[in-house]
Amino acid sequence: MTSPYVREITREDHLAHLRLYPDASHLQIPEWGDVKPDWRAESVGWFEDGPAGEVMVASALVLYRPLPGTRRCLAYVPDGPGIDWRAPRVDRWLDALVAHVERRGAFSVRIGPPLVVRHWEADTVAAGVADPDVRDLHDLPADGLDGHALDVAERLGRLGWRRCAEGSGNGFGLGQPRYGCQVPLAGRSMDELRAALAPHWEQALRTAERSGVVVSWGTAADLPEFHRLYTATADRDGFRARPLVYFQRLWAALNAVDGDRVRVYLAEYDGEVLSAALMISVGSRVWHSYAASGRRGRELRPSSALLWRMLGDARQSGARTYDLRSITPGLAEGDRLLGRLLFKTGAGGRAVEYLGEWERPVGSQGRALQRAVGVYLGRR
Repeated sequence: MTSPYVREITREDHLAHLRLYPDASHLQIPEWGDVKPDWRAESVGWFEDGPAGEVMVASALVLYRPLPGTRRCLAYVPDGPGIDWRAPRVDRWLDALVAHVERRGAFSVRIGPPLVVRHWEADTVAAGVADPDVRDLHDLPADGLDGHALDVAERLGRLGWRRCAEGSGNGFGLGQPRYGCQVPLAGRSMDELRAALAPHWEQALRTAERSGVVVSWGTAADLPEFHRLYTATADRDGFRARPLVYFQRLWAALNAVDGDRVRVYLAEYDGEVLSAALMISVGSRVWHSYAASGRRGRELRPSSALLWRMLGDARQSGARTYDLRSITPGLAEGDRLLGRLLFKTGAGGRAVEYLGEWERPVGSQGRALQRAVGVYLGRR
């Protein structure tokens, strides 16, 4: 068998290939590159030679960020690549990627294998929170463990890849969360989804319903109102808010090919928007993104009404997984992010641990440049 090789492909070929694999991340569609103007985006394909010529067997979106003052760059494949991670020789696939980005001038490459290592069901998480001796998800027995994902981690280490610490972006503004929360939708009715709600969540939803909170789709014209709540959330929770233009660019880019890739949902009471969030849909997956709320009307539980409506719409559209995005593994009382975890798992979500992101130096100067960047950033 010949080794696969990587080369640039057109957006059209990339999109056509992704239609065959509906579980791809929204961070791996070609349009995502248009959301990141500080990066240069390239669609690439893995090819093998067959009897009838070359055949594309995998694809990816690679983002390149220049290293200031040099002709070198960092190569980043967020939530990817979507190669056959169960192949016995995964090094053949990764070596082809490294060779390609080296030709593009990369000194380092970072990947995020889309593999879940272990998961904890909502009931398990709730029991852990109630136990004063449990302080972290890893203090609990996992409800599912993927031995193959663990094997991939071991192989990556042997091949010279290094696991990145969560949140470490080497100053380049990258990095996806190691822990997340997912609500399985496939084959489940709305009655079954509602029966899976935690008691506190069911009570919150009933409060919103009795109060008359109304949830609806918005349009691009509603993005400033969404952004008002989003910046209020950022101020309250202590993170840096993205500017409105970022969300306008995201809306335009992701809806350019499929006009329903991004929706904005608004929860209103008495004509006032109290909560909002974006829904991003790609293939069989939906992402609950940038959930936002103000301080007014919180007793009406608008965020619960909002998420419940979005779960129902995602299920009706045929989505198999509703991704509630990041959580932290801390379960101890007093953890400032515990409320976020309980909100997401209370909605029936299972906590998941991904394989995480990995990086590898590229070329003869790659390791030295990685070290120099680390020293520079450490002195800033």
